[in-house]
Amino acid sequence: MKKTVALVYGGDSSEAEVSARSGRHLAREIDRERYQVYEIMIKGRDWKVLLEDGTSPQIDKADFSFIYPSQPRSRRVTFDIALIMIHGTPGENGRLQAYFEMIGIPFTTCSAVVSAITFDKYATKCYLRDTGIKLAPDILVRRGDRYNPSEIVAKLGLPLFIKPNEGGSSFGTTKVKSVEEVAPALELAFKEGDAVIAEEFIPGRELTNGVYENNGELVRLPVTEIIPKNEFFDYEAKYLGASSEVCPAEISKETAKNVIDVTHRLYRYLGCRGVVRMDYILKGEELYFLEINTVPGMTEVSLVPQQIRATGKSISSFLTELLG
Repeated sequence: MKKTVALVYGGDSSEAEVSARSGRHLAREIDRERYQVYEIMIKGRDWKVLLEDGTSPQIDKADFSFIYPSQPRSRRVTFDIALIMIHGTPGENGRLQAYFEMIGIPFTTCSAVVSAITFDKYATKCYLRDTGIKLAPDILVRRGDRYNPSEIVAKLGLPLFIKPNEGGSSFGTTKVKSVEEVAPALELAFKEGDAVIAEEFIPGRELTNGVYENNGELVRLPVTEIIPKNEFFDYEAKYLGASSEVCPAEISKETAKNVIDVTHRLYRYLGCRGVVRMDYILKGEELYFLEINTVPGMTEVSLVPQQIRATGKSISSFLTELLG
């Protein structure tokens, strides 16, 4: 009997468009012989099922079901599992996870608590400070705080990065090169949320590594090196081709093993579930943790799908492992 899957995408952040692309890509790849899949678009209070006949019945939020208007009699559809593909709120920050936990529907991502912690960049770094992993020095600024641009620069140096404390796809992120650029960069970042993190710039090679669990074992995906054509790995570099992505990365076997081992150790330490991606800077032989993505992009050109294909595995077989 087919497992009924709710493929959920959209959301309420600047990443909604990327989320929809991720969801539609997976909808094309999932094994329809094994799974009955319904695409569900969430935006605010509008939770609708996108049926093939063009109709869009609303989800009943009491139990996450919907009425399928079939002939001659309509029927109620319930779900065995939710495949969450919402980047940003509410699908990456724990809100949707908490809802599914309360009504008892399994889902493919980290728990509500872990999602909430890891979505907060500053909280994640605080959580990891005792693990021995190197972290860039930082300053947290909340909306309404009084700050001195000169003091930020004095502590972190130039250049430095200013970015939203919550969010992804590099929305609201600025590489700051002068004191005068600090205030505009903070203003831009505050458009994405109520807290902003300023970080020291760590020169080096940008590496990223995905991981997920299959039958109790963590799958060793290859490391990717990102070589942006812009100042950094911004939205254009991530989704519009303004970067070179080398997978597997042209690094030593020892370095690759170390990156993968660190990814797996942090996955277990943080209590992650599902597929995640961790980003690093390699400065000489020193590996610096940047951030974790607990609902990483899954478009055709995204990093984790590239890593999965590099192992010789199809996205369809990966989804079968993820969904069980």
